[in-house]
Amino acid sequence: MNINSHTDTYVIKIHCSRCNEYLYKYRKRSNGALVKCHADRIMEDATRGDLKCPKCGREFARYKMIKNKPAQKIIRGRVYVKGHLKR
Repeated sequence: MNINSHTDTYVIKIHCSRCNEYLYKYRKRSNGALVKCHADRIMEDATRGDLKCPKCGREFARYKMIKNKPAQKIIRGRVYVKGHLKR
């Protein structure tokens, strides 16, 4: 499924909950809580790719394969979301 064909898409910014460091800009499809991030929907990545905050070093996600696609399963309470900009 093409990401551009989905009408309810939101651009959100994901930050570390411990030190408030900016981590990602992500294209989210639904209004629910952030549970996972699909790799193909990450628009801007400010991390080193090791799923740890670049400032405090705290792990915020784990790699998973979901429906044969690479995704990052968010550890609950480790990140917070800013900006629900409807696209």
